[in-house]
Amino acid sequence: MALIEASSPHTMNTYGRVPIALSHGQGVRVWDVNGKRYLDALAGIAVNTLGHNHPKLVPALQDQVARIIHSSNYYHVPNQEKLAAKLVELSGLSNVFFCSTGLEANEAALKLARKFGHDKGIARPEIVVYEKAFHGRSIATLSATGNPKVQKGFEPLLEGFIRVPLNDVESLKRATEGNPNVVAVFFETIQGEGGINPMRIEYLQQVRQLCDQRDWLLMIDEVQCGMGRTGKWFAHQWAGIKPDVMPLAKGLGSGVPIGAVVAGPRAANIFQPGNHGTTFGGNPLAMRAGVETIRIVEEDGLLDNAARVGSHLKGALVRELGGLKSVREIRGQGLMLGIELDRPCGVLTNRAAEAGLLISVTADSVIRLVPPLILTEAEADEIVALLAPLVTAFLRE
Repeated sequence: MALIEASSPHTMNTYGRVPIALSHGQGVRVWDVNGKRYLDALAGIAVNTLGHNHPKLVPALQDQVARIIHSSNYYHVPNQEKLAAKLVELSGLSNVFFCSTGLEANEAALKLARKFGHDKGIARPEIVVYEKAFHGRSIATLSATGNPKVQKGFEPLLEGFIRVPLNDVESLKRATEGNPNVVAVFFETIQGEGGINPMRIEYLQQVRQLCDQRDWLLMIDEVQCGMGRTGKWFAHQWAGIKPDVMPLAKGLGSGVPIGAVVAGPRAANIFQPGNHGTTFGGNPLAMRAGVETIRIVEEDGLLDNAARVGSHLKGALVRELGGLKSVREIRGQGLMLGIELDRPCGVLTNRAAEAGLLISVTADSVIRLVPPLILTEAEADEIVALLAPLVTAFLRE
């Protein structure tokens, strides 16, 4: 691997970077500044929905850049309504707030829940959150996150959160029994940073029912698992339910920064002018990216592709790695897959890059694969052919 100097004296030391710098991409391939080619199974952490240099997306973005990049929310942005209408159609919800990141979308969801409580006369609203969750790095979203390692050093965290384990409805009921301050339940359908941990379909249905019974908001973070990654537009749709609040980001703009909060009737009118806002959110470039991303996903049948190729990739991983004693589980859905090992495996990120494959390791011991939705079965086989020997060799050390 041709190394890039790991010195960047004027940027803060916030990332443990792989020593490569990417120059350009095409489809599911990227090249570094030294000309080395990689198969991209990370997609900018589930962001590059359409891969790189997509022939339908790039001209649309070039056209938009030549027209207007940013205006302000003092004025109407026509593509805001166009994209909002499409998200409403796809989700079955009713209204959308646009921002720039998943963190902002989750922050807005937490504010919605608190105001929902205050509007009902609850002075100190409380929100149910989950072990192993990750919702962002602002103080509020960090407080909702279930990872003590990323919270350390930023205390005191915000109060008002009740933490419960995944997929255990009885624990949820016990933790909230007799508490009149609970206003919402907030979780990822499939936890991303927490290790590709899915919520079971029956659990999703049970929580929806409980929220209806107790007049709580069901808030589902689809930032990483949404936008077609599992083979449906939103991962919770496999359970046949609708949330009241749904934060989105990552894959919505296929690389252009964008976030959104999609709300159903119970939450859509909580915010009034002055309650919330953003400078960059909903700007013309981001809105065009969102509109075009959804159009291309639909035109090119990428939901079906994600389901079909994801199933193929998972099957190939199970064949090559599932029999190894130290592989605890291969899990996930569509093109959001995790391989959990019985030991920390962060070194595999660099080793995979050396072999020409971009992946990440999350939750210390889970190899995360979130390639672009344009991935083919042949490219999925190539991921396995590159990754399986690395994992096997690592487990023999």
